[in-house]
Amino acid sequence: MNIDVTLVSRTPQKLSEVASAIQVITGADIQRSGATNLPEALQLLSNLQVAQLNASTWIISARGFNTIFANKLLVMVDGRTVYTPFFGGVLWEMQAILLEDVARIEMVSGPGGTLWGANAVNGVVNIITKNAADTQGLYVSATAGNWLKNRVNLRYGGRLGKNLTYRVYGQHFARSPTKLPSGMDNQDDWQLTQGGFRADWTPSTTDKFSLQGQWLGGTRNTAAGNSDMNGQHLLGRWTHTVSEQSELMLQLYYDRYYREDAPSQGSDQLSTYDLDLQHRFPIRQRHRVLWGLGYRLARDFSDFRTTTVGILPPRKNLPLYTGFFQDEIDLTNKLKLTLGTKFLHNVYSGVEVQPSARLAWSVKPDNLVWAAISRAVRTPSRLDVDYYLPAYPLPPDKPSVAGGPNFVSEKVIAYELGYRLQPAPNATLSLAGFYNSYRDIYSVEALPGTLTYQIQNGSQGESWGVELAAHYQVNPRWRIRAGYTYFDKNLYAKPGRQFDPAYLGNDAKNRVMIQSILDLPAGFQFDVVGHYRADLPKTLATARVPAYLTADARLAWTHSWLEVSVVGKNLGQRQHVEFGSLAIPRSLFASLVARF
Repeated sequence: MNIDVTLVSRTPQKLSEVASAIQVITGADIQRSGATNLPEALQLLSNLQVAQLNASTWIISARGFNTIFANKLLVMVDGRTVYTPFFGGVLWEMQAILLEDVARIEMVSGPGGTLWGANAVNGVVNIITKNAADTQGLYVSATAGNWLKNRVNLRYGGRLGKNLTYRVYGQHFARSPTKLPSGMDNQDDWQLTQGGFRADWTPSTTDKFSLQGQWLGGTRNTAAGNSDMNGQHLLGRWTHTVSEQSELMLQLYYDRYYREDAPSQGSDQLSTYDLDLQHRFPIRQRHRVLWGLGYRLARDFSDFRTTTVGILPPRKNLPLYTGFFQDEIDLTNKLKLTLGTKFLHNVYSGVEVQPSARLAWSVKPDNLVWAAISRAVRTPSRLDVDYYLPAYPLPPDKPSVAGGPNFVSEKVIAYELGYRLQPAPNATLSLAGFYNSYRDIYSVEALPGTLTYQIQNGSQGESWGVELAAHYQVNPRWRIRAGYTYFDKNLYAKPGRQFDPAYLGNDAKNRVMIQSILDLPAGFQFDVVGHYRADLPKTLATARVPAYLTADARLAWTHSWLEVSVVGKNLGQRQHVEFGSLAIPRSLFASLVARF
């Protein structure tokens, strides 16, 4: 309950004081889980729905709309936004992170648009890596197995003078394919190599500088041939502390990725330039003000080498201007009101406003009741407005699909109520309920009197649910994390429209996660992560996916600088399907880790 989180207010805040449905996993939680990449680590957050589609593709969403082009979750790595404006979602195969360097992952389910902007509709994820001062020395690991065929990680952290610390790192892995319904191997094995650095400099007690960069490159095997991908980014941040309650932060980054769907099919290349300024300061004793400005320029080049599908025009600049203001007000010693709004301007829908109000009541120490109402938008993507099927119009008597030139932002009004408590010194419990009202949701409908289908805003609906998270320290050697989520929705076409919103997502009503972390005598560790997900019903767009219950187990031995571990994943069944028809197999791997 005393862990600091920054995702809700953009400034450090105790978890026990946060008026939001937030869950946090630490770097230790991730390493003890046996997770091998970021999507597997995110499975430890019970308020996220994580489904693996094939060997290199994951579908991750919060509070519904789980589909191949999931686009209502905003994801950041150290404050760098990693969603693509091509479809408004995340290319998870491009998010290669050395998990050893992750300090914690914060996940807020529910709108976060007031502070973080567009696409923070149903949730915000922030992956926070460790300061370079916390990763000193040499770290080496080697892994081999049947699905994760091989992986090698290498990192070195050092110091230059008294105030400058740094680390450099690299990793390479190769993964085997998933299984076809026939039981044969699919053609989707992949490999990736990544390297990067981070430097942190503290020249004075009031100033901090951070600089980090990364390069990655890899190849995915697809039905149409090998598909290459690569990416780079460079991020710099300056933080100036005026006083304990006043701080100024300036952040700049450049990010680029290139991704093929086989050379014969096409590719997408995106370059992003981002500038973010924020300032917090108090007004007397009852007001804590936070404001900021931002500018982002995304330059997209979608080069489809087929007449079947096209993004027209292929090249497009997508400037985004943002500004936000938030005031946290102490109404009484126990009652706090937070008011704020975000303004943004984008090329597709113009000006958008995303206000919110949050009320937090400290009933007694370690007992917090909170409520919130928020408005958030999912701004149009290139896939909404610039998509054509076929790329070159057919004669008028044949159907085609065209992007929606009048497509506007999808909108949600979210109502939330939560309770967070610490019933005993060794236990915490968090409960959140929500009701979301959506309008102007995506649809594809025929234009009157034609056979041409156009992307429009012809759907609307509601969703509701409950999220429960608990943490229990059984004794000094054993702790348990657990979570349960219930979700339901009712999406329907607007009056006079014909679109079936079943295409907009296939969501499980019930999900359960439990993680057991146990330290045994003589340096041994035994850890288990269990997952249950209810079935995904059959829709017009997707086949039914049966419910599944599975578990990952890790047995490790540690001594001084050495760690040896064996991990079994997806042990509940020989194989299971999470979305679509490809099966995720049971797997086993062993790792050797040295830390000097």
